[in-house]
Amino acid sequence: MKNEFRHIVIKLLTNTVGRLFVFISPKKARELSAKGMTLVMNNNLSTTERLMRSYMLQCIEKEKDFEHLSKFHKNYWVNQGSDFFQSTDTSFENDFLPNCSFIFNHLEEQLKTASETFDTIVEIGTGNGKVLHYLSERFSDIKFCIGIDLSAEQIAVNTEKYKTNNKLNFIEADALEWVKQKAQAQTIFVTCRGVLEYFTEEDLNVLLEKIYNLGQVIFVAIEPNGINHDFNKNPESELYGQERSFSHNYSKVFKEIGYSIWHYSSKPSVKNSFNQTFLGAKN
Repeated sequence: MKNEFRHIVIKLLTNTVGRLFVFISPKKARELSAKGMTLVMNNNLSTTERLMRSYMLQCIEKEKDFEHLSKFHKNYWVNQGSDFFQSTDTSFENDFLPNCSFIFNHLEEQLKTASETFDTIVEIGTGNGKVLHYLSERFSDIKFCIGIDLSAEQIAVNTEKYKTNNKLNFIEADALEWVKQKAQAQTIFVTCRGVLEYFTEEDLNVLLEKIYNLGQVIFVAIEPNGINHDFNKNPESELYGQERSFSHNYSKVFKEIGYSIWHYSSKPSVKNSFNQTFLGAKN
């Protein structure tokens, strides 16, 4: 009881002080919003800025202004994505390969029995490009590998780094707009370890429906879910974690659009701070 009371008092004090700083420093609040403040540990925020961030996120959550929240996230990846990818450069070797790459064994089986040939992989939120480079080598029959990301700086880094791999093409773009204008059938779409969680449920449905209607497509999603998100009690999307990103019920979302699920599994992350969900779907 004492710990619970202490937690409530700390939360109230944090909220009050954060609100005060936002009130007396509206310019700083606007700068934080424009820069993006998704990942606290990678923002180099001062104590004052962290308190302001906490209060601003609480206001958005209370008002259920998810479009505003999504804009915060987008601003972060546009402006600070490259810094994050540099700070997590070893996660491909330390996390993706040992913990996530197994789903592409299942993808190989799907391609063996597919009625049509797939010639393109599109990775939405390609980050440092390591996953896409890996897929370009693993799936030798694929002709084109396109990596989309919001960070212009990271796209430039990837283009230079992988310039000898003629399969790869890195593009700075908003995924939804790119899909609307450029996406085609016979494509395998991939997201890896935290991309769709920054889409509102409404935008996620629009994206997946646009892809579904292209023609023959496959989707492989490796996405986090809130560790306490019980889909039986709440089958809809909900906010989770310090980032306040979206924990989506991916199986439900894909099925309701019309996709057929060929793989679904979930396991706790290494630090047990979220569940990593693995989903494979096709239309």
